[in-house]
Amino acid sequence: ELSTGGVDGLTVLDIGAGVGAVHHALLASGAASATDVDASGPYLEAARQEAERLGLADRVTYRKGDAVRVVPELPPADLVALDRVVCCYPDMEALVRVAAGRTRRRMGLVMPRDRGWIRAMIALSNRWSALTRDPFRVYVHRTDAVLDAATTEGLAIRSLHRGLFWQTLVLERPGT
Repeated sequence: ELSTGGVDGLTVLDIGAGVGAVHHALLASGAASATDVDASGPYLEAARQEAERLGLADRVTYRKGDAVRVVPELPPADLVALDRVVCCYPDMEALVRVAAGRTRRRMGLVMPRDRGWIRAMIALSNRWSALTRDPFRVYVHRTDAVLDAATTEGLAIRSLHRGLFWQTLVLERPGT
């Protein structure tokens, strides 16, 4: 969905990129460049190694840090991706607004569906993390709240696809 209409020459901002799967795919499809933002040094290194293996390294810039805190360093981009990162961030509104504010054309998000059984599963997982003293938590944010945060920054919903657990939202800036 994020690449609908082609990506030739477009720029990508991949927030919480992990190993870089999204921006690598978009670069391989013709995007001009990508910025990979991740708070994890090991993920950035894995993404860097994979970009080198794929011959894409000269088209990727890496930024270590929390996207909300490093926003002045983040360039606007045609395509912005938040693939399974909104669910790992406690302040969803700040993250989505930062991402939407940097979006020139389209923004794609993959996040858990807001369903009771999913909330229960996540609550159990978070309890286990607390018992094992793991600070990592997962969040199930309300879909309408995510959409509100994005539309506040001028984006409009383009598509919403729901799977059993995950949902994919694509928003775009009208007139682009």
